[in-house]
Amino acid sequence: MRILFFGRGVITTQYAWAFEQAGHTVEFYVRKGRKETFGSSIDLEMWDARGGKKLIKESWNIKLHEEILPKYDLIIVSVNTEQLPEAAQFLSTAAGNTPVLIFNNIWQDLKSSIAPLSMSNVVFGFPGAGGGITENRLRGGFLKMVFLEKPREGTESINNKVKELFESAHFKISWVRDMQNWLWIHFAMNAAMEAEVLKRGSFPALMNHSDSFSTVGKHMREMTPLLNARGAKSDMILLLLTKIPPALLSILFNKVIFAKGSLARLFVEYNNSKAGFAVLEVVREAKKLGIPLPRLTVALESTEYYNAVENSIS
Repeated sequence: MRILFFGRGVITTQYAWAFEQAGHTVEFYVRKGRKETFGSSIDLEMWDARGGKKLIKESWNIKLHEEILPKYDLIIVSVNTEQLPEAAQFLSTAAGNTPVLIFNNIWQDLKSSIAPLSMSNVVFGFPGAGGGITENRLRGGFLKMVFLEKPREGTESINNKVKELFESAHFKISWVRDMQNWLWIHFAMNAAMEAEVLKRGSFPALMNHSDSFSTVGKHMREMTPLLNARGAKSDMILLLLTKIPPALLSILFNKVIFAKGSLARLFVEYNNSKAGFAVLEVVREAKKLGIPLPRLTVALESTEYYNAVENSIS
């Protein structure tokens, strides 16, 4: 299969490497000027957990393009949340009839988040990966599991194509019945963590404070009325983060989910992305609905995002 990845980010790069290892042709679309900046290779230091725990260290040659040609079987998009509308607008004309996998965190409703792309030509999924890129060096990794929405009417053939692709590279698919609900809750969880990152200063610092996840749980409890107002249904993640007492939640995250040496912890520690946008999106929505989020609002006060919240309601 010939696959085009939209952008050369940490998620796209890792899955592209895995697909190439499985015999597929992988290429990247990047914005004008980035091809020369990125160069023709990237240094990888990433953990592959598809069959055990294997560290990959190599300089990987990649093929970058600054235009999209009608020669691909699938386009995979995994970008920063704030970049998705622009990416969708561009692909609505540049991608032609090529099917698209949106492998992304999303807070808005799915249809409007990818407009003017057609829902019949798009499937939604979510990676089981993380990390960061600094000076052309990627540090991160990926798990065996990826999340993919169950087929909607009209997307059966695209879902099957995506399923065959991931399975050919020995990934396991967790099928999500209600992808909209799953992403709402996952985005809220991400906002809860980012609010704490804004307080601590970085993702690694989040991991190094034993009480960070008790606070994350408090943030999630604060957001529950907003999720309810949106019509979100409780799942195991939401119940875990809102029903377990914060002190016990802190122990669970620090000793089990993000235990020292675990890949989940390493993925967060390698994350050097800028935090705050997820918090902004959630607070904006809460302001519109008249739902107070004092904890998350305070987290934004010392950032550039705070004025965006104030301007959205002025």
